[in-house]
Amino acid sequence: MKLSRTLFFYSFLAFFLTSCNNDKHMKDVKNNYSSVKSLWNDFLHKNPNNKIKETPISFYFCDNKKDADECADLVVKKIKQATATSLWWFEKNNESLPKIGNQYIVTDWNGYAKAVVEVTKVEETPYNQITAEFAQSEGEGDKSLAYWKKVHQAYYTREMEPFNESFDENMIIVCEYFKTIHLN
Repeated sequence: MKLSRTLFFYSFLAFFLTSCNNDKHMKDVKNNYSSVKSLWNDFLHKNPNNKIKETPISFYFCDNKKDADECADLVVKKIKQATATSLWWFEKNNESLPKIGNQYIVTDWNGYAKAVVEVTKVEETPYNQITAEFAQSEGEGDKSLAYWKKVHQAYYTREMEPFNESFDENMIIVCEYFKTIHLN
């Protein structure tokens, strides 16, 4: 992923997949971008030797407010330390895969900055070979593999549906591990 991309790198697709008041939601996210800049400036002030100076991509997890806000809170609590984006999504959106050392700003659903995270590991894994250890790292729900599979299959299905494409148990998932390095 290129750090020069805009605020809406991850959130663009989720924005279109939601059925709530999209215009208002997008306006809220744009209006709250100042919190992203503020958090990043605070991080740089406390970490002047950080190699990345340009404000990185900011995003929220998931495609709905409840889950996005819960995941942001889990990142703040350092419980959620991984995420799983389908390779399909990267290809469909012509985006580069994440790399170790990439830094991002996690926001809540409304675009308020919550944390700076840094990628520590990236693995491409078929959905049907995701491990219980990875599900635990994601930190969501009861942290079990069964829960992970249930919610992620549903998410990938929703994500692909508008393109008349279908979830496949063999599809590749980009398992991205990260650490929380700065909090708002």
